Amino acid sequence: MDCENGTDIVEFVLLGFSLQPEQQILFFVIFLLMYGAGLLGNIMMFILISVNSQLQTPMYFLLRSLSVVDVGFLTVTVPQMLVHILSSSKTIPFYSCMAQFFFFYVFGVTDILMVSVMALDRYVAICNPLHYATVMNQKVCGHLVAGCWMVSTLHSMLHAGLLLRLSFHGDNRLSHFFCDHQPLLQLSCSDTSINETTIFFEGGLVILGPFFFIILTYVRIVAAVLKFSSSGRWKAFSTCGSHLTMVGLLYGAIIGVYFQPASRYSSHQGTIFALMYTVITPMSNPYIYSLRNKDVKEALRHLMEKRVFSQ
Repeated sequence: MDCENGTDIVEFVLLGFSLQPEQQILFFVIFLLMYGAGLLGNIMMFILISVNSQLQTPMYFLLRSLSVVDVGFLTVTVPQMLVHILSSSKTIPFYSCMAQFFFFYVFGVTDILMVSVMALDRYVAICNPLHYATVMNQKVCGHLVAGCWMVSTLHSMLHAGLLLRLSFHGDNRLSHFFCDHQPLLQLSCSDTSINETTIFFEGGLVILGPFFFIILTYVRIVAAVLKFSSSGRWKAFSTCGSHLTMVGLLYGAIIGVYFQPASRYSSHQGTIFALMYTVITPMSNPYIYSLRNKDVKEALRHLMEKRVFSQ
């Protein structure tokens, strides 16, 4: 890129996917269906938990909160991606790009922190069941969710502020389908060492900290479950299976993208991993829980029966 002679960037071009004209409609339909499925699943989960008295427990309170986060997580990137797939103009204004970056990280980090709070919930439910209602009451869960939002907002403000101090002029082509961290750092004409150091240390604390907390939590859970009878053991592991699936999908992609130097970042690899945590994970979360959870399936059945009979 020509950093010395280039003019200040007022908009970015999101290169997105290298699609042939005949592939555009196919990819548009696929991502539109995934977006619709994600919205439907998360909104349905929110409604089910809100209206069903049997689901008014800490675990489902956290699941309902996660559904709100996942709707935002999907919406901050996918609608723009859909428009760009079919449009000849793939530009995004500079400050709109910064705003997308900010809200993407607000929803994304909140998602990560919520997953760790859900691990705490499973730990208390399995390892300290007699005190579960006291420890994980509505007030505590509300404070934990509010704390997740607060930490993610401060984290996003820090990284957005560090991005705004950088110079961008010359080449304005971002090798991604949204305004992500590493592509923006690669495009900057400034020294990005402070940004990269902050990603590794502060980002590592905020993102990998909860990951190690989840690992330690499940070590304790496994140790406790091994003392149960075979039937109790199966029930305990089945309640944790959905959560572990979600953790694997989310963290596998995040670690593969963000915790490497910008010089080693691959735009193709970044795009593939980004699809995992921006589209597939928030789309899958409600179905992972509903398909494996008999309480959710029972609540859905009651809601459908009530709707049928009311007609």
